[in-house]
This record gives sequence, C-alpha cells and structure tokens, in this order.
Amino acid sequence: MTAAEPCADAVQEFAPAKINLTLHVTGQRPDGYHLLDSLVVFADVGDRIAVRRADRMRFKVTGPMAAGVPVDDSNLVLRAAHAAGVTRAEITLDKHLPAASGIGGGSSDAAAVLRALTRSHKVRPLSGGRLLRLGADVPVCLAATTARMSGIGERLAPVAGFPSLAAVLINPGVQVHTPDAFRALMIKNGAAMPSIPDFADTAACCDWLAAQRNDLQAPVVNMVPVVGVVLDALENQGAVLARMSGSGATCFGLFDSLATATAAARALTEARLGWWIRATTLAPRLSRPA
Repeated sequence: MTAAEPCADAVQEFAPAKINLTLHVTGQRPDGYHLLDSLVVFADVGDRIAVRRADRMRFKVTGPMAAGVPVDDSNLVLRAAHAAGVTRAEITLDKHLPAASGIGGGSSDAAAVLRALTRSHKVRPLSGGRLLRLGADVPVCLAATTARMSGIGERLAPVAGFPSLAAVLINPGVQVHTPDAFRALMIKNGAAMPSIPDFADTAACCDWLAAQRNDLQAPVVNMVPVVGVVLDALENQGAVLARMSGSGATCFGLFDSLATATAAARALTEARLGWWIRATTLAPRLSRPA
C-alpha cells in the first residue's frame, strides 16, 4: 500500500495523561538541560488520536479542550508526523487534557500519533536523538508504561510490579510553562531517588512516595499560589498524598480506593470552583478505553 492509497478505517490510539509521582532535579548540564530522576505512571484519562491515509496532510483538533490548541507545525502531533517522514495523512486529535499542565498532554499526543503511524503508514518507530528532540517526555510517553525516567528523559527503566493507584487529578485552569518552573528553581542538584522497592500493597507504595519529592512544586506554588490551594483541597478531601505533577499546574491526590477518589472528585466539582477535575486510576501499563 502506498501513502496515496486510501484507508477506510482510521487507526485509533489513546494518549494517556502522564503523571510524575516524583520529580527529583539532580543537576544541570552545561547546555542548560536539567537532569531528572522521576517515577512516571499513566492515567486512564487522556486524549485520543485517529490517523488515516490521505492525499495530503490534514490535521484537526476536536474535543472539550480543543480551544486554543494550535493546528500548525507548532503542534507536537504534526512535528512528530513530520519527524517520522509522513507528509500525507489525516490526523484528528480529540483533546480532553488541559494544555501546559504538567501531565504530558502534548508529549503523549505526539507519542500516540507515532504509535498510530507505525500501523497506518508502516513507518519505523523513532528512537534515540530523533525521538528526544520532540521533547524530554516523549520517550516515556511512547512506552506508556510505569518507568523510572532519568537523565534528560532518555534513560528509561520499566518498573515491574507497581500497583494501580486511585487518584484525583485537578488543574485549576492556569498554565505553567516548564522553562518558567525550572528558572524559578534555586537548588538544582538535589539527591536522586533511592531504589524503588517491591511494594507489599498500595499503602506501602504511598508511604514510600510521601518520602520523595517534586522539586518544582515549591517554586511553582510561589509563582502560582492557586496550586497550593489545590493541594490543600485534595488533602481536605482525605487524600493520602497530594502532590503536583511535573511542572504543574495539575496536581494529583492519591486515595485508598477508586470509590473514595470518585467521591472526592464529585465533592470538589460540586463546589463549583471552575477547575478541571477527574477521578482516575493510575495504571501500571497503557490502557485504551473505548
């Protein structure tokens, strides 16, 4: 099949939210890139990508969070397609995750379109520097499995036996751009994470996570105080652990069950704070909900 031949059915891919359960900043290279040590999991909420063959490149964005999402070459979806050598495709991004929110929406979208293109256009998967040039989070989002991510995002170590976690995700409707968060970070040579143990149960996992850090959380709370309000709201709803994901402003709260997470999300939604709020499961591997 050539690139010009039509395909009746689009290839569908799920682009799950990426959650940094920890984010230790351990150094900075001479070229300015920060060195990270992060435990990354994926949620069962996210965006959706549909790809089919076409006679030219067509790209559209739909969904409840489509407003303001660029449809030109600044969008990582198109950049990923071009990096894979694809110039003729019809790509639809169904956007459900907030932008610039610390949960890897753009990176996960790029990874999803790359997975779709390996099936729709039979392209070779990107790897190495070509993949990393799309963004530090794209390699881990391409794998879409629980992993320890280090270096500048290029070193991935899958974490076996990690438990599923019930969580509430909240974005207060503000964008935090990653460079701004790193510029506000004063101490850039923090300790790395210890070895990740085999957890006997979810409670043991949460206890271990509570002893870890997101080094960007404090500087972002100083820049964007509503992030601290979100963390307090999660704790007030009974979260076992509340922390910011990535460079924010999305925060997660871990709960002892999906039922309690759902109840907390419902209570916060009913408070009419105008926040993006989702109860979810942070799963060990990529899921593809219908």
